[in-house]
Amino acid sequence: MIRGLSYYNKMDVQRLEERIRGRLNHFPTKTRRVAEYILANSSEVAFHSISETAEKLSVSRAQLVRVARMLGFEGYADLKNTLKHKLMTQVIPSSLSVQLDGKADNTSSELCRLEQANIEETCKNLNMNRESISEFCKTAQKSDVIYCMGWGISSLPAEWLYTRFSELGLKSVLMRRGSLSLLEQSRGIRANDMLIVCELPSYVIEVTEAVEKISQRNTAIASITDSPAAPVCSYSGMHFYVSDHSPLFGSSLIGSMFAVHVLTSILAQDMGLAGRQALEAQKEGLTDQRVYYPSYGLRY
Repeated sequence: MIRGLSYYNKMDVQRLEERIRGRLNHFPTKTRRVAEYILANSSEVAFHSISETAEKLSVSRAQLVRVARMLGFEGYADLKNTLKHKLMTQVIPSSLSVQLDGKADNTSSELCRLEQANIEETCKNLNMNRESISEFCKTAQKSDVIYCMGWGISSLPAEWLYTRFSELGLKSVLMRRGSLSLLEQSRGIRANDMLIVCELPSYVIEVTEAVEKISQRNTAIASITDSPAAPVCSYSGMHFYVSDHSPLFGSSLIGSMFAVHVLTSILAQDMGLAGRQALEAQKEGLTDQRVYYPSYGLRY
């Protein structure tokens, strides 16, 4: 029997998956289907209850327990904990040993180190997610409208996304809580559109409900969030994980803003001539001397 989570803390994740997949060839067809779903949808399985997963697969809870044991785990809870650990080690910075000690002479350097860790970890996550970045670029260019959703502080990276898409000449709509709820704003979103939802903790029920409704229309959905535990991840096909650790303000925006900058910069390059022409048109606005001081240099 495969040993539990404490053992896998010391074991390479890829070797773990290889060992599990090696057992699938010996499973009956129905059991193999369940096992393959568990491995292909690890974020859902790791953070959903056994009842939710059983209902999704139209199997009994006992069947899930049996599959977990056939995969070599002590039980379904052991399987969930191992998958959760695998996911969390992918998105939580290993370098987050920075702790503020309250001394004024150390605070600034420690805060800088923490934000640097947020950027480095976000960069690492993006580099591991080339396939989703490619899908992001293709989907953004072919979508009729790109909707950017955020609540509270998460509306800030959503607004920057909206700004960048507009600068690239792509039709974009910013969705954030105002006189209309997000559910009300989402009613016009269609299958040929794209939704990008930014969701940093604390997670908002209304955001999840709106994203769930939109997903039922087969709309392409991407999420920018801190963890696969975020409820919106269950309804998005493209996931971009950012590091947001902050000792003072709950969530840092450095990682999410960095991700927006990288994703939209790659998109601009991927758009080729259309992207260059859009940025040139945007640059022309800098020549308006009613707005800018030309003597200080114009840069876009």
